[in-house]
Amino acid sequence: MTTIERIKKISKERGWSLQKVAEKAGIGINSIYRWNTKTPSTASLQAVAKVLGVSVDYLLGKNETPDWANEKDTTDLKRFLEDNDGSFTYGGDNLTEDEKEKLRIAMTQIFWDRHKHD
Repeated sequence: MTTIERIKKISKERGWSLQKVAEKAGIGINSIYRWNTKTPSTASLQAVAKVLGVSVDYLLGKNETPDWANEKDTTDLKRFLEDNDGSFTYGGDNLTEDEKEKLRIAMTQIFWDRHKHD
């Protein structure tokens, strides 16, 4: 599944058009359509991921949500990540954005592994 297909799928689940998602993300209303032929900027991709409540890695196909997960499961994951976001430090120092994203990826995988046992 491509990035556009993922965005369309999640948007449809929320009853939003791609234009609505783009508007909420603060990017041009036809920007997402252009991603079929043009690579999106990191900032635009992050804005869309935030609006949709998923990670950039998910949109890029690097961090799949399991087929069995429902909307409550994804909401629980989002809450789990948000609740733990403020504690992303090491040795008293804040992590870099790259380190934080890697930690989110690991936490997401752990969440899905543990969640399927509940």
